[in-house]
Amino acid sequence: MILTTRNNPQLRLDGVSLAAPVGLSYLLQNISFEVFSGERIAIIGPSGAGKSSLLRLLNRLSEATKGSIYLEARDIRKIPVIQLRQQVTLLMQEPKLLGMTVREAIVYPLVLRRLPQQQIQERLGYWVEQLRIPEEWLGRTEVQLSAGQRQLVAIARALVIQPKILLLDEPTSTLDVGRAAFVLNLLQQLQERQQTTILMVNHQLEQAQQFCTRVLHLQQGQLIQDLPATQVDWLQLGETLIELERIATQEWE
Repeated sequence: MILTTRNNPQLRLDGVSLAAPVGLSYLLQNISFEVFSGERIAIIGPSGAGKSSLLRLLNRLSEATKGSIYLEARDIRKIPVIQLRQQVTLLMQEPKLLGMTVREAIVYPLVLRRLPQQQIQERLGYWVEQLRIPEEWLGRTEVQLSAGQRQLVAIARALVIQPKILLLDEPTSTLDVGRAAFVLNLLQQLQERQQTTILMVNHQLEQAQQFCTRVLHLQQGQLIQDLPATQVDWLQLGETLIELERIATQEWE
């Protein structure tokens, strides 16, 4: 079941497909849906369903093979990439600090935009405080941080941009349970306060159920379900995903 159309979508995908790098197969096939400002959307599916590939299309880390993607009615191919990524920011599953210190990594997107130094420091201070990043981390480099610490720094780097749309690929996968809950609560407050739109890939269905208002279910590169979170049979969805992962594992063996 696909949600009925409303007026003025913030994002719109129209028949989008993405070919695999090798061969004739597709990672995504004929994907169409709309996203409205302030939604919190979970992108769910088994391994290889195309979830991360979908996120990469939305800020042009990958280019659609077929179909079109629109940001506020404008074809994203006609928006300069830097400008697009200031509005649609992707937090990858395995973030890198590119040899920078934590301080340098967090403010780097703002330096690229040539924001005034005072504004850069204000944003840095705000998000370091909001995410409870210890002051002593700021001078550390990537090799001096744990996986969870790097992920938290990457979240700060994404939030400091203040994007309209935040794309999250397993944003709490390396965080402990308490820290993960804290981050998701902070993101929900951000969405409610600033109407930030959030699309999140997440294998942890309990988190998705608590956080998201809508669910996109992908399977074998196709969108098979688009429902409000309140209408999802979460127990059945969990059982389905477990079975699909079991089948996939057998095929790999």
